[in-house]
Amino acid sequence: MPRYSIFILAYCLGAIPFAYLAGQLKGIDVRRHGSGNIGTTNAFRLLGVKLGILVLLGDFLKGALAALLGLWAYGPWGGIIGGFLVMAAHSWNPLFKFRPSGKGVAAGFGIITVLMPKVMFLAIALFIVVVVLTRYVSMGSVVGALTVAITVFVFSEPFAYRVFGLVAASAVIYLHRSNIQRVLNGTEHRFGDK
Repeated sequence: MPRYSIFILAYCLGAIPFAYLAGQLKGIDVRRHGSGNIGTTNAFRLLGVKLGILVLLGDFLKGALAALLGLWAYGPWGGIIGGFLVMAAHSWNPLFKFRPSGKGVAAGFGIITVLMPKVMFLAIALFIVVVVLTRYVSMGSVVGALTVAITVFVFSEPFAYRVFGLVAASAVIYLHRSNIQRVLNGTEHRFGDK
């Protein structure tokens, strides 16, 4: 099997809709309820903590595995290409006609855990602080993404990882633009709200 086939695998991993599959166990189509996203936050909101944790782990692990395979096969650039592919397939899922379907945060944390663990610890810490203080998961995600974009330079990460940090953070913030608007309008859901 040629090494470049791992990038096909990375894309296929990204397309696994863990929240959608978990929803099917409870007879809930997560695309039609809550935010309509097939991501972790919507899974927690609609499916409860146990299934939400499983979705989180699934999305995290597919990002980590894609980055690890790319890193193993081609070094830092391979790691970020695998990461980009898994995030793209998750966020614009080919199984759902490439419509915006997830925001790539859990998968993104899996990627940076493999490629940039120091960056990940700081991003996770600030994510948790923001969510605890505001109960806005979306704002925690935005702050986490901004943290990645900044700390890839603070920690002198390789150029490939700096590219990933800037591009992936920009994508996460772009995908959260409606959440940001709802926060400004005071209509964004808070974590724990029904």
